[in-house]
Amino acid sequence: MKAIVYTKYGSPDVLQLKEVDKPTPKENEVLIKVVASSVNEWDNGLISGKGLLTRLLGGLFKPKNKILGADVAGVIEAVGANIKKFKSGDEVFGDIAGAGFGAFAEYVCAPEKMLAKKSQKMSFEQAAALPQAGLLALQGLRYKKPLKAGQHLLINGAGGGVGPIALQYAKSIGATVTCVDREEKFEMLHSLGADELIDYSKTDYTKTGNQYDYILDVTACRSVGDYKRALKPDGVFVMIGGSMGWLIVQMMLIQPLLFKFSNKKLGIMGYRVNTEGLNELSSLFEEGKVSPVIDKSFPLAETANAFRYYEKGTFTGKIVIAINSNAGK
Repeated sequence: MKAIVYTKYGSPDVLQLKEVDKPTPKENEVLIKVVASSVNEWDNGLISGKGLLTRLLGGLFKPKNKILGADVAGVIEAVGANIKKFKSGDEVFGDIAGAGFGAFAEYVCAPEKMLAKKSQKMSFEQAAALPQAGLLALQGLRYKKPLKAGQHLLINGAGGGVGPIALQYAKSIGATVTCVDREEKFEMLHSLGADELIDYSKTDYTKTGNQYDYILDVTACRSVGDYKRALKPDGVFVMIGGSMGWLIVQMMLIQPLLFKFSNKKLGIMGYRVNTEGLNELSSLFEEGKVSPVIDKSFPLAETANAFRYYEKGTFTGKIVIAINSNAGK
């Protein structure tokens, strides 16, 4: 089978299309003929290998997982002996980062607990764009306490994969939403219901004097003190992406002491993948409450170009990798 393989860290140039052995599912796995995957920051970070945390997780001197790709959407071709929920021919989607990645390939094996059946109303490209971004959005808006109707949410880094899902969900439950990103992404965010738009290159949202009930930060890079200033007295700040340096230390070690006697809640969300969360995303999609925004689709052979495009930062929504286009027909 064909797969995108990398054996050293670096730029997207390290990604190579190669012929590799087709995997065989273990007892608790299914074999998926992959129709589509999508680009995530986790994949991008593992390609570059920048940062000690990345190296500790992905391989200290060289990549531990030779084939990346967390989001997967495809058709089950075979099942292991202990599989209960799925059968051959089922159309599924999920996030398989926790099982070693592998979706940038024509076939991949994955545990059933990381998958759910794909809605028939959903295209494979939509299904591939939804798992990680959708789960991060929903779990982020339920960190410490759920976002509620009438509350004011700010999404920083709103124009990528997570932001549009969080925006749509928040509007569906009756929240007011401020989105922070590049000005060229405003049209898309406004079309999804954003109430206020802030260009981060012109305005630092933590210094406007405005306070929010909930802040979902996809690209966090400021200090704990900055975020505290932007929160209402009982507000919640959740970091789901951004700085891997001093801010992480502050969030993990310092802020619990600083905010011990405060109603403000700040922290880094612990992400988890499960079938129940994926099923909820399918239901929200079918109800018309959330739908992934897809910027562009690249064939498997052009995965390196997809990451070059991603690194420019001008994309809106998700970048999809199209693999076995005829598998679902």
